[in-house]
Amino acid sequence: MRRKENKRRNNNNRRPREVVVVPWVPKTDLGKKVKNGEVTDIREILNKGQIILEPEIVDHLIPDLETDYLLVGQAKGKFGGGKRRIFKQTQKKTREGNKPKFATMAIIGNKNGLIGIGYGKSKETVPAREKAIRNAKLNIFSIYRGSGSWESKKDEPHSIPFAVEGKCSSVKIKLMPAPKGTGLCTEREVAKVLSFAGVSDVWSKTHGQTRTKMNLIKACEEALKNLNKTKIQPHHKKDLFIYDGPIAKKVVKEESVENDNKDQDNKKEKIVEIKK
Repeated sequence: MRRKENKRRNNNNRRPREVVVVPWVPKTDLGKKVKNGEVTDIREILNKGQIILEPEIVDHLIPDLETDYLLVGQAKGKFGGGKRRIFKQTQKKTREGNKPKFATMAIIGNKNGLIGIGYGKSKETVPAREKAIRNAKLNIFSIYRGSGSWESKKDEPHSIPFAVEGKCSSVKIKLMPAPKGTGLCTEREVAKVLSFAGVSDVWSKTHGQTRTKMNLIKACEEALKNLNKTKIQPHHKKDLFIYDGPIAKKVVKEESVENDNKDQDNKKEKIVEIKK
């Protein structure tokens, strides 16, 4: 009987599930303008201070968007205790029993000046993830990048232009510009947030209960938002190489790569002939 049951379970004649893609029907005036092509850049919306109420607007305007989850929770149990998780689990004691809830934080970004952080909570894990990603898309914002360290050359906006601070509850964080090649000298989850924003070199100082990861990430978010709130004079923008907008990535042509390989092969042949 067990063999027959196993054969039935391993039956591969089942039809695969069809993924139904529902077309986007915008409900807000901003969403209709985006779908009609009247608005083509997300920075136009952010500079005007308009509120984004539909996450599909972000998907439509930023095709190269990346998403990830932050390790804000901790596993429990004999064997998995202490291991970081993306879910923070809490329980409510009732007469019927324990009612658990799962909370998570998601980040989105294009690694080119745009970043969004969202928080989601639900009775199950999958709805909590979906809420977090949705809220992250609605909370997207842009940041200033620059080269504010006196040790580095002002030729590329690889860091932040000046030091900023953020606070959430007892947690305080200070982000400072660093020279090129330093890396992200911060906590791991904060470094993940900065990398999604397009920042590659930063020093940081933290105070308070930094083991509460959610407060630390919220403090980092406030510090990044303070970059745009600071008033900057025009001559400082040139001195600190402050840049607000996407940076074109350097593309190496295939022809130049092939020529370099040929030159290397010719050099190797000459060396072999000299040895002979």
